[in-house]
Amino acid sequence: MSRVGRVERTTKETSVLVEIDLDGTGKTDIATGVGFYDHMLDQLGRHGLFDLTVKTDGDLHIDSHHTIEDTALALGAAFKQALGDKVGIYRFGNCTVPLDESLAQVTVDLSGRPYLVHTEPEKMAPMIGEYDTTMTRHILESFVAQAQIALHVHVPYGRNAHHIVECQFKALARALRYASERDPRAVGILPSTKGAL
Repeated sequence: MSRVGRVERTTKETSVLVEIDLDGTGKTDIATGVGFYDHMLDQLGRHGLFDLTVKTDGDLHIDSHHTIEDTALALGAAFKQALGDKVGIYRFGNCTVPLDESLAQVTVDLSGRPYLVHTEPEKMAPMIGEYDTTMTRHILESFVAQAQIALHVHVPYGRNAHHIVECQFKALARALRYASERDPRAVGILPSTKGAL
């Protein structure tokens, strides 16, 4: 059974299409109009081995906020859809990723309950191209709300803003990949004592 999610989200501010295949090969086709965000979503697909298509047309004449936020909401909803009933998955995943002087530690629980813990170095450069670095937390908040997962992201140190953000997306990709993979020892088993995720 393929695990694919497809979400279209249209508002007065944005039009978003997201398609994700959790059992893909890391093939991506990303276009949001925000170059650095495209780069981060590409990292998510490639390191998660998710086939990922993202097409967003947003009100960039105002700023990138709505475009980034609505894309993250649609991505979270598509990820949840692709997970399906979650039978047979590992459920938990974690990964630590260095990127030169920066380090990101990410742990995820595909719990059905949205919760985010996020820390990163203070006094980071405010912009990376057209990308507002304060949006990283908001991306994660939006994704978590729609995916309904518990996510802990910790960057204990780093200097370069590009590296600080990128290592978070790479570690997130790997943690989501590990958590969503099928466990060969748990075929037909839901990884919860509650009987629901």
